[in-house]
Amino acid sequence: MKKKFLAAVAAGLIALGSFGVSDAATREEIAAIHVEKASDFKYWNEDSPTKQKIIEFVEDVTNPASKNYIPPEDRIATFDMDGTFYCETAPIYFQEIMFIHRVLEDKNYTAPKKYLDLAKKIKPKYYAKEKLTPAEDKLHLEGLTAVYAGMTDEEYRAYVRNFMNDNEDGLTNLKRGEAFYLPMVEIMSYLTNNGFQVYIDSACGVSTTRELVGDIIPVRYDRILGTDFNYTSTKMGKDAPNDHFFDRYKEKIVISGKPLSDNAKTRKIFSILNQIGKKPVLAFGNSGGDSGMLEYTLQNNKYRSMSFFVICDDVERELGNLTRAKSDTALALKRGWNPISMKNEFKTIYGDNVKREK
Repeated sequence: MKKKFLAAVAAGLIALGSFGVSDAATREEIAAIHVEKASDFKYWNEDSPTKQKIIEFVEDVTNPASKNYIPPEDRIATFDMDGTFYCETAPIYFQEIMFIHRVLEDKNYTAPKKYLDLAKKIKPKYYAKEKLTPAEDKLHLEGLTAVYAGMTDEEYRAYVRNFMNDNEDGLTNLKRGEAFYLPMVEIMSYLTNNGFQVYIDSACGVSTTRELVGDIIPVRYDRILGTDFNYTSTKMGKDAPNDHFFDRYKEKIVISGKPLSDNAKTRKIFSILNQIGKKPVLAFGNSGGDSGMLEYTLQNNKYRSMSFFVICDDVERELGNLTRAKSDTALALKRGWNPISMKNEFKTIYGDNVKREK
């Protein structure tokens, strides 16, 4: 009897001990990441070349006695989002998969037939990791705003926030709102705490990005650059926006539904010029869509500068593709971008209980 009682107590203690254990880092835990000095890093492997390069760079350019000293006002670092510090593989970018959800799964929304037909056609392609045709790409880009036409910015961001509670596809124990690469969040924290101005320069929509990273990533809202929605007023009529008098008592600002101008490749440079006004000294990306930002950072920079390229080569803790990883690494080395191996350098990615589904 005594043995049964002790066994029951032990089982209860084990249950209590496991209760509340996070499968992935929660948003609260991500927000609590604070790296100020080299010894504060905990999500990178000790022998990570990237971690050592970043630490050496920061200690060098923040030292007033160094010939490479960079004044705080010129310490600009830019980060792409999807695939650089946030998951883009489950199965595709957040904004694109939310379109599929909106059209096929949202019972409160009836999509126009052309977007319904498109979503049915491209969903299996996304999950099979197949490329879309140019025509499908064009219509999908159009649909990314068209299916939210008439929403205010607040309503759209509430929709994003709700979708963040869905589970990622292909990875265990991970919600979309938690799918941040913990080692990369540490880099952003480290730079922020050492006098760098950290910006996000993403192809994802600005409102989408702000909702995803809000309150957890150490980047101010006005330092988030991205693809802009086109807005209109509910009383705009045939007026041009620069001729329209907005009456706060009679109208609202809503998403117009007009196609986006994708903030990718060379457009990322234009965003830097128009919204930052200074050349970055550090840039972080993961795909050809980030090439403009990475190259511009290294071009004739008056300060010491570096670009980094995240390689999704982990097939156990992420949905890595080894063929693409090999070509991405070759591209990075050819262009002088420092490759970051998720497999070899990240001690954990999202949390130890997040694995690739078998």
